[in-house]
Amino acid sequence: MSMSVGSESGEDQVLSEINTTPLVDVMLVLLIIFLITSPVVLHLQKVALPNEVNEAEKTTPEDIAIVVNKDGEMYWNQKHLANTDELFEFLKKEAVKVPQPTVKVRGDQQTRYEYIGKVLYTAQRAAIQKVGFITEPPDKG
Repeated sequence: MSMSVGSESGEDQVLSEINTTPLVDVMLVLLIIFLITSPVVLHLQKVALPNEVNEAEKTTPEDIAIVVNKDGEMYWNQKHLANTDELFEFLKKEAVKVPQPTVKVRGDQQTRYEYIGKVLYTAQRAAIQKVGFITEPPDKG
């Protein structure tokens, strides 16, 4: 920003600067309008979200325990499985039982989702109806 002190010829010069005061006034009015109307526009649908419930589930001898360690190795009731094809063969035999046993997956905290996803996909392919996850209860302190 510069200031004109005087000219050598004595003639008045036209200022070529834009007056931004009206622009700022309009922007402040628009900002106030948006602040007032935004809560009305953002009216959200009322949804009743489920509450967290931690219940100890009883384990039956028919339940199938699949353990996945942090390296992705799978175990079927303490028996090491080489790959998902071997898991599929075991699950296919269990899927035809009536009532069908529940598959419970116990994954290490450091296990990648990819390995758990492979177990779930294999259970789905074998037509297993119930798959659950075993977790540690939260600390009460």
